[in-house]
Amino acid sequence: MTQRQGFKANEFVVYPAHGVGQILAIEEQEIAGAKLELFVINFIKDKMTLRVPTAKVANVGMRKLSEPTLVKKALETLKGRARVKRTMWSRRAQEYEAKINSGDIVAIAEVVRDLYRSESQPEQSYSERQLYEAALDRLSREIAVVQHSTETEAVKEIEAQLAKSPRRNAKAEAAEGEADAEGETDDTDGDDTTVADEAA
Repeated sequence: MTQRQGFKANEFVVYPAHGVGQILAIEEQEIAGAKLELFVINFIKDKMTLRVPTAKVANVGMRKLSEPTLVKKALETLKGRARVKRTMWSRRAQEYEAKINSGDIVAIAEVVRDLYRSESQPEQSYSERQLYEAALDRLSREIAVVQHSTETEAVKEIEAQLAKSPRRNAKAEAAEGEADAEGETDDTDGDDTTVADEAA
């Protein structure tokens, strides 16, 4: 038994709730008198082994690693302008979490892009930092495996792409920092109008 549902032993896969893992084996177990086929998946970084019934892989959203073209699209996404909705942080945090656990590499890249803070920007809150690091970890692990590089190299590549994203001027960022304190941020280009009003 080396292949089931298009997956084979020793292959790296993405399990949405945990990120990149490696199928160690496909084994049969008898549970309550019924024979069950299981993928044994190892997540080295989390020091965890999961047993997933082969019939359930579609339900849990387990997938093969992204194609290099999709990895490229995810890296391109990082260069875009951050999109931050005008909603309460708790609602946004739930949306970010859902994207991270979707297993969709482009959605995960969007979270990294939206939560990224450059050195000149205000500090992240603890919960923002947690989500950012979780998304960065998922993204860098998959990129590293697809590109046969190390996670450190993948993180450097991600950060290089983020550095190319458009950053607004410090005044607009300061205004955003104040809005953030109220739990709302607006990332439309309307920032310029407020700057003009102050100058008037």
